[in-house]
Amino acid sequence: MKLFNSHNFRLRPGEELDLFLDGKLRIIQSKNGYRFSVDAVLLADFVTVRKGDVVVDLGTGCGVILLILLLKKEISYAVGIEIQKPLACQAYRNAILNGFQDKMYVIVGDVKRIPLIQDFADVVVCNPPYRKRGSGKINPDPCKAIARHELLISLDEIILSAKSILKKKGRLAMIYPTERMAEVIVKLKKYDFEPKRIQIAYPELSSRATLFMIEAYLNARPGLIIEPPIIDQNSHIIDNRLSYGNI
Repeated sequence: MKLFNSHNFRLRPGEELDLFLDGKLRIIQSKNGYRFSVDAVLLADFVTVRKGDVVVDLGTGCGVILLILLLKKEISYAVGIEIQKPLACQAYRNAILNGFQDKMYVIVGDVKRIPLIQDFADVVVCNPPYRKRGSGKINPDPCKAIARHELLISLDEIILSAKSILKKKGRLAMIYPTERMAEVIVKLKKYDFEPKRIQIAYPELSSRATLFMIEAYLNARPGLIIEPPIIDQNSHIIDNRLSYGNI
């Protein structure tokens, strides 16, 4: 593992620069490779972040979740962990591009072996691979495949990694397909996390839910809140949180 320390802002082959949040964020990401989706924006909006918190993003991609939190919240600083060097490079350049170079750090490394100490983080966020290994067709693009399938990490390993760096009663927030909700809750409780908040997203009012977000506290007492649902998640994000355009 190593800190990525390139200061090269020239777009690399296959990259583009997009404006988000009415131009408040500039994001370097791939044109045709892995790109962040509505899910990351939903999670950034859902997670509980307090003034002065230290936030760690497991599998940060281009860093969009941390960038949104840095823009909207008064957090102390943020750390992104990303195993794919091209994505970590994008995250690092995005931090500098948006003026967060003193508050956002990017580590190229495996989430299963985070070089951070216990009690380091107040909050851990993760927009993880949704599909188990062996379920569904693997994308031929390696970057997309790693992001979508549990090829390099499992749900258990994500939770254990979060536990290894969180403070007592620290918060872990994740987003998953609703079909995995029961599994996620069981796994969280297995590793001493107590689910405290859930929010469910529906493509439209007449459709079944597709995604849910969950926030769990380490070594906390029981007590679960179901937040109001998100209906028509894509237009909700575009209309109220996310606007973008290629530069």
